[in-house]
Formats: sequence, C-alpha cells, structure tokens
Amino acid sequence: MMRRIQHPGKAAEERVSALPCEAVPVRVTLRAGQSVAQAVQSAFAQLGFDFGYLRLDGVSCEVLRFVTPAPSPDDDHAAWYSATYERTAPVHVRHAGVHLGQREGAAFLHCHGLWEAAADLPDAGHMLCDDSILSHDVTVSGWGLKGAGLVSSHDPETNFVLFQPQAMTHPDRSNALLVRLLPNQDITAALLDLAQHHAIATARIEGIGSLVGTAFRDGPTVQSYATEILILEGQVHGGKLDLRIASVGFDGRGHTGLLEHDVNAVCVTTEILVMTETTHTETGAKH
Repeated sequence: MMRRIQHPGKAAEERVSALPCEAVPVRVTLRAGQSVAQAVQSAFAQLGFDFGYLRLDGVSCEVLRFVTPAPSPDDDHAAWYSATYERTAPVHVRHAGVHLGQREGAAFLHCHGLWEAAADLPDAGHMLCDDSILSHDVTVSGWGLKGAGLVSSHDPETNFVLFQPQAMTHPDRSNALLVRLLPNQDITAALLDLAQHHAIATARIEGIGSLVGTAFRDGPTVQSYATEILILEGQVHGGKLDLRIASVGFDGRGHTGLLEHDVNAVCVTTEILVMTETTHTETGAKH
C-alpha cells in the first residue's frame, strides 16, 4: 500500500508540471579550491547555459557540508532538515546529481548525493553546494538546458520554496521534458503516464527528489516518512520504466536499489529530466 503525507496547504489541481526543452550533453572540468556552487555555475556559464543538470560522480571535497531529512519541528511543513553536518578529509562522493536553476534572479543549486562512509556520520543527503569545497580537479558529465529551466518560487501546498519548471524561450528543437512531480503520487507510475501521454517509447531519466519512505524491489524498505533520493539509472523502454536510486532517511544511511512500482509516493517534490534523445557529441568546458 502506498503511504501518503499531509502537507499544510491545499493540494494543487495539476499534479505534474512538464515543459519541453533541449538537453545538450556537456562535459566540464570543475576546479579544486572552488565551492561546488562556484565551479558548477562558472562551468555552465562558460558554455552559455543558465540551467542544467550534472552528475557529480567521483567528485572529491576537502570540505563537505550537508543535511539529511528530518521530522518537522512544527506544523508549518510536513518534513524538515537535520542540523548541518561537516566532513573534511577529502571526502569521495560516490554519486551525486545537481540541478542548476535560479532563485530570486541568481543562480541556485539543488544537489543530492551519496559519499564514502565515515564512522557515526551520515553517508548521504542534501549537499550544501555553497559550503562544500572541491579538493581536486574533476571532469563530470551532464546536460545544459535550452528553452526551459528550474526557477524557485513559493509552493503553497508544501510551504517550501521549490524549483518549478519555467519556459524561457521556444527551443529550436526538443529532445527532453523538464518535469516536476507533486506529492502523493507514485513516482514510477507518474513518469510512465507522462511518457505515454507524450508518446515517448524510449527515454533516459535523470534527477533528484523526495519520497514518503522508499520501498525497493531488491532491498529493505526505508521507513522514514521523508526520504531524499537521487536517480542513479532510469530508463523508459517497451512501455516499462525502471528506476535505480539512492535513498536516505532520518538515520542518514544511504541505500540503493530498484524502486518497487506503485508504492513510492512523492513526498515534497521531484525535479526530473526525461530525455527522449541523446547524442555522443559533448560540449566541453574547463574553468
């Protein structure tokens, strides 16, 4: 049975927001000594993109600051965040995904990740990109976006300031959908319905979000009523959709596996790229 969560505001009628865009594959080098935010923003800016998504697999941070999901301390929100954790080492990031968008007219990042374990400290969570410092140069891959981007605004239903897809210009070509799924709908079913609505037979799925707990097909259930997730691998093919994800709950322990179908409700939000066509040609930047 799918679990649900009660948010403080009235539920919006539209439960899926999806805009066409062009996702341009990029490969960029992030420089040691910069914050993750500085490095990502400057790399995308050098290529002429204000919006995009990067896979930060293999990044190493001399300072890593992050939070994990936590129960809400009041009735203003259905869930909240832990106190800030700090690790220094450097810390090897196994997997992470970061959206570059905008908040109040300035660049803003949203990042979930999974890093090497350390005794008695969480090994997954929500990376604070402004406060996390790269220890080594690293080359990573992702996509710059044209035609649509994620822009923060207040969401009355959840009472959070959240990324929302927003049209920028009409894309010259469209090979992707920039998607936000709203709470209390199964993430897999919602994405599969979206693919069918847009007659998408094959697609790659990338992004981050939150679920009401996490039920895996090949692993234990994460019981926390709010979990943060990172999509490690997602694919639509032959009318089916499989999502392999990393998930972290209140205990700060990262779990990975294939999501069970029809029981994993969105908790607060998801921010997802559904890419119907990819190319091996990558635009490179070193900054």
